[in-house]
Amino acid sequence: MSLRVSPRANHPAGIDSRPLDLIAVGRSCVDLYGEQIGGRLEDMASFAKYVGGSPTNTAIGAARLGLRSAVLTRVGNDHMGRFVREQLVREGVATRGVLTDPERLTALVLLGIRDPDTFPLIFHRENCADMALRADDVDPAFIASARAVLVNGTHLSQPGVLTASLTAARLMRDGGGRVVFDVDFRPVLWGLTARDMGEERFVADPRVTATMQQVLPLADLVVGTEQEIHILGGSLDTHAALTAIRRLTTATIVLKRAAAGCIVFADAIPTALADGLVVTGYPAEVFNALGAGDAFMAGFLRGWLRDEPLAMAAAWGNACGALVVSRHGCAPAMPGWDELCAFLARNDWPHRLRDDRGLEQRHWAAHRARRYDALTVLAVDHRTQFDDMVRPLGELARARVATFKTLVLRATDRLAQGDAAFGVLLDGGDGARALEAAADLPYWVGRPIEVPGSRPLRFEAGLDPAVTLRGWPVTQVVKCLVYYRVDDPDELRAEQDRQMLRLFEACRATRHELLLEVIVSAHGAVTAGTTAEVLDHFYRLGIYPDWWKLEPAGDHATWAAIEGVIAAHDPDCQGVLLLGLSAAPAVLLERFEVAAAYPIVKGFAVGRTIWNAVAADWLKGAIDEEAAIAGIAANLRELVDAWRTARAGAQARA
Repeated sequence: MSLRVSPRANHPAGIDSRPLDLIAVGRSCVDLYGEQIGGRLEDMASFAKYVGGSPTNTAIGAARLGLRSAVLTRVGNDHMGRFVREQLVREGVATRGVLTDPERLTALVLLGIRDPDTFPLIFHRENCADMALRADDVDPAFIASARAVLVNGTHLSQPGVLTASLTAARLMRDGGGRVVFDVDFRPVLWGLTARDMGEERFVADPRVTATMQQVLPLADLVVGTEQEIHILGGSLDTHAALTAIRRLTTATIVLKRAAAGCIVFADAIPTALADGLVVTGYPAEVFNALGAGDAFMAGFLRGWLRDEPLAMAAAWGNACGALVVSRHGCAPAMPGWDELCAFLARNDWPHRLRDDRGLEQRHWAAHRARRYDALTVLAVDHRTQFDDMVRPLGELARARVATFKTLVLRATDRLAQGDAAFGVLLDGGDGARALEAAADLPYWVGRPIEVPGSRPLRFEAGLDPAVTLRGWPVTQVVKCLVYYRVDDPDELRAEQDRQMLRLFEACRATRHELLLEVIVSAHGAVTAGTTAEVLDHFYRLGIYPDWWKLEPAGDHATWAAIEGVIAAHDPDCQGVLLLGLSAAPAVLLERFEVAAAYPIVKGFAVGRTIWNAVAADWLKGAIDEEAAIAGIAANLRELVDAWRTARAGAQARA
């Protein structure tokens, strides 16, 4: 097959000012990753759900590295399609090009990790949404908004998606932008293997070679593994395949070599491949190789699209690949820019990268679903307090507690009006119906796991927290109250430390954020350093809560010490929320004035101060639902306004 290499268009003067760096065209699906490692896919008992699809993974990786990325694809008008779209938004990937297909479902992939060389997978892609992408879906204005487009080998396997991919590439090239071709060869998606052979990476086929080569005259960058270079070049000899590719394109060619790194060929293919630009890889244990190529592409593009030297771009690609092979999943394993820089700054990492707590903490903190500049939470996760309130009132009042907690949620929603800077704390007992309703609202939701008042700490139902949390929606923040002091008896402190470590590891394993509520005043005198000492102790144990909920100290020395400890150990901490301890509103307002001067304090999580009197009246039947909702909302508004006023005043003084 002979294809004439097109002359490269001149870059228009405004190319660098385009709002997007990259549009990735092609697969967007949901990966269902088996959670049991080392077994057959047939024996998997549970799966973790992630966004998937090679170009979508690359777009997410690119966004995490600071590029402005977007995806051009189709998803179904279904739950999984909405999940893909919502996750892309959370990742900062533009979704203008994510089209909803009303007739087809979002594709699914089932994957497993059997051993370092075996990763069984099944593609459920029969008539799926992303394979219905057509040339008419390619908006020239959208393509013109980016500096580069990425097309993908798998999305050349059917006529419609082939035409769409070529259309996007031609529009980008004609507009002076760059075209990236990720060979991404999956034989099963070309009908070359049995359907259960999704892990097979190479089957020679001249039809595939001829189809893929249609992209080469349009390409500025071609990236593939050795097997992918073989299929693209039509030869099992790597040098011959590269030479065949070079005859059809002037593009920079990158040969990925897994742990060995890569070789970059910017010009003619040398007689000895080692005479290309050889960039060595980074040694790391291979835990999961499935997302490494997409991570490499994201890292390489971070350099290439910023016109960094090819050696630099390749080193970034190699490092991103090394980080991802050490983790579960593809898209969620992608590193961010700060994480990549930290990795490259050292050469003494453990072979099992995921064993490094500092690196994993950096990764976790950088990719939380949401960051908050402010958060005001209405807490109604109280359990023993409600038991005490209803005991003298009888069974009728007992039955009304669950309804009251739904009224608290409704009051919060009435005041918040969709403002995500509001939240609720609800328990899974009387608060269960309210928790379920909160899932459809945009607010922060926390849920307690501790046995109320337990010291040493105990968890609900006597279960290991990892067991409990597997049944909680991942959007619920785990709240744990611990009574703790560094001068507690050694035996007590050791038991509480063990419990807190178990909880922290369980939260990370189940991907839940953790709010740790610490009360130091219940069992001893308090100085300006008491709370900070406890926080420092937990950090040194390796416990990094996403949130702290702390007593509302009224002196600047206490808050300065707290802020200093958090800044030293976890500058990416979400922040501190003030608890209320049923204090009178006037007392809380005074404490707000002090705490508002410290940026680490993001707001409050207060309960009885707001709803206690209303609850007493409603549980007795003295007021109706509307009066209860209005009263709670009014009290909450008073505290929210007071906090915002205190914060604004502190910022003005600063």
